[in-house]
Amino acid sequence: MSKTWLGFIKNRNRHRGQIARQTLLQYVFALIVFAIAFVFFCVLAWDVLSGIEFAPIRAFRDWVRDYLLFFGGLLFLTGWGMVTYYFFAKPLRYLDEIVLAAEKLSKSTEEPVLLPPAMKHVQDELNLVREQARYHAMQVKEAEQRKNDLLVYLAHDLKTPLTSVIGYLTLLRDEPQISDKLRERYVGIALEKAGRLEELLYEFFDMTRFSLAAISLEMERVNLSRMLEQLVSEFEPILAQSRLGWRTDIEKNVEAVCDPDKLERVFDNLIRNAAGYAYPDTEVFLSLERMGDNVQICVQNAGKTIPPEKLSRLFDQFFRVDGSRATATGGAGLGLAIAKEIVELHGGSIHAESADESVRFVVLLPCAVAQQ
Repeated sequence: MSKTWLGFIKNRNRHRGQIARQTLLQYVFALIVFAIAFVFFCVLAWDVLSGIEFAPIRAFRDWVRDYLLFFGGLLFLTGWGMVTYYFFAKPLRYLDEIVLAAEKLSKSTEEPVLLPPAMKHVQDELNLVREQARYHAMQVKEAEQRKNDLLVYLAHDLKTPLTSVIGYLTLLRDEPQISDKLRERYVGIALEKAGRLEELLYEFFDMTRFSLAAISLEMERVNLSRMLEQLVSEFEPILAQSRLGWRTDIEKNVEAVCDPDKLERVFDNLIRNAAGYAYPDTEVFLSLERMGDNVQICVQNAGKTIPPEKLSRLFDQFFRVDGSRATATGGAGLGLAIAKEIVELHGGSIHAESADESVRFVVLLPCAVAQQ
């Protein structure tokens, strides 16, 4: 639940019945003031009338004295009725203000809600709702934009390898007398481009899952040292193809409670990212060490320094540091976004650093995580 909604609920609970209490207190105070003023007025009026000896006034005074209880009670009840009507109508006026504000809120969220000073807390809560509605509208708009970006990226990225596959297969079909060496070359290129198509389709499915469903974890105790050592072994051929080597500093027997499949995906993505952007004939550095109740995993490569403005956006969906290279070597810009979500679901954090032609990703994970 968002902080805005938590604040809304706390304010609602704190101010529940506040208008009713204020109105009741004002009503009681008004009655007391009215009673005092009524008695004071009656005493003052009687004192003034008593000093007048004009015959008609004296007759009226005697007549009032004979019916004092009746006239006094009638005047008091009339005044009490007017005060009561005012305070009974006041909540209805407040209700009208709230109805008008709600209508305004339903039609537009651009202008803030304004209510009488006595309803300031209601005004604040309605404006919180307004801000939340604006936030959700912005999220929907961004989601729509991301969907459009996804289609553009997918169409662009699928076009190049698909064109190559079709082109080389067409050459193989139309030139039956082609040499075995050239045929092998064409088949190799077509297979490589078909593999690229497969990777892009997997990324497309990842995007769909990322957009439509929350990632859930299946926790168990895992030896992270062995997991990373196995990844190092599996990636040796991939790094060798790019003329890269390994340099590792993995502390032995480091364990953590985590989802091994999800975390393996995080490290797989970070290593592939390092291999894809590392300078040839350099080393990819991987380290694992305990840090109190946490473990720290670092993946570092020698590569082009990432500017600070791009470094802060590395974990945004669909963001690519180098769009020209991404089509050939990278994905659609979702891997790091998913990695960040997985790490944060484990109660950890991930960030990137880049300076002096070096790029470093740092993952910090707690050794034990409560079951999700």
